[in-house]
Amino acid sequence: MAKKKMVLCTRLPEKRMQEIEEYCDITIAGELKHGKGNVTEAQTREECRGYELVVLGDEYAGTDTINGWADSGMKFIGVAKGTPVTVDNKTIMDRGLQLSYTPGRNRVAVAEYTIGLMIAMARKITISAEGLHKGDHTSPAKEDIYDVPDVKNVTFGPLDEHHPFTDYGIGFELYGKKLGIAGFGAIGREVAKRAQAFGMEILAYDPYLDDEKIEATGAKACDLDTMLSDADIVSIHLPVVDSTRGIVNKDWFSKMKKTAYVVNTARAAVIDQRDFVEALQNGDITGAAVDVYWQEPVPINHPLLKMRNVVCTPHMAGLTTDVDNWSGEMMSQEILAYLKGEDRKYIWKRV
Repeated sequence: MAKKKMVLCTRLPEKRMQEIEEYCDITIAGELKHGKGNVTEAQTREECRGYELVVLGDEYAGTDTINGWADSGMKFIGVAKGTPVTVDNKTIMDRGLQLSYTPGRNRVAVAEYTIGLMIAMARKITISAEGLHKGDHTSPAKEDIYDVPDVKNVTFGPLDEHHPFTDYGIGFELYGKKLGIAGFGAIGREVAKRAQAFGMEILAYDPYLDDEKIEATGAKACDLDTMLSDADIVSIHLPVVDSTRGIVNKDWFSKMKKTAYVVNTARAAVIDQRDFVEALQNGDITGAAVDVYWQEPVPINHPLLKMRNVVCTPHMAGLTTDVDNWSGEMMSQEILAYLKGEDRKYIWKRV
């Protein structure tokens, strides 16, 4: 039997590559060949033309690209992303094709990072660490740093106007607090699981999930207003679709406690940028931790970067050295299912 032709732009586990090679001749292209961020859509369009199976990573593929591939024989397309926003799914569906993707591939990575942001935010970790590096609350240079006084209770001195606690503020514990989770999908559930281990009460809002499924995890299913009004921290885990774009706005902030915090490791587009900045500036909410921005890299003059009540990180939540393994394994299963004529498990349903 003649082998099928597959073009591959993302890494797959070596063991799975060997299995796939029994069915396919594989050509390496895209970012897997040229490096991350080094590929244009036009280049991808040309490199992936004429293959029955096209497997992408972060490469873009719009209407013309998809049509060109379909016209040249593409019957399988996969995108190794949790949300395949880089391809035109409407065109894929119009051509009678299904789009394989890798939902939840980085759910553990994002969930762990989200908890990390909560702790950093609650305990003033980033602002105090940065302060020490800048020289705040340090003593004069010593000739011999190993010559230390014999003091049993080593502290930063009296709690006065010069103390770190006074400067940065005293943090709070996650234990006993209520965590509102907006979007109880794969990542939201993983965050809940870890937050429960910290002794937090979970208030979950997800209009697409039955209350029974939510509460089977130990979380409390809530309507939006209840979640917003009762939560001490609201963690955003919403996809960007027409109905969610800018949904987190001044209406949300007006219903939250003034002592509440917002954490966003999803996408910035679900938050109304101006309303968010103003809520933080006006004290409508106490603080936030964000890993995503409306433009990336974030402009150096963005007001969030100057706020002492906001923890900012540069879109790092979803990437670890382990994510490619999970993603590659899931995509390999989709490829092998197609090659064997079996039903595929991870099919994107939204336009």
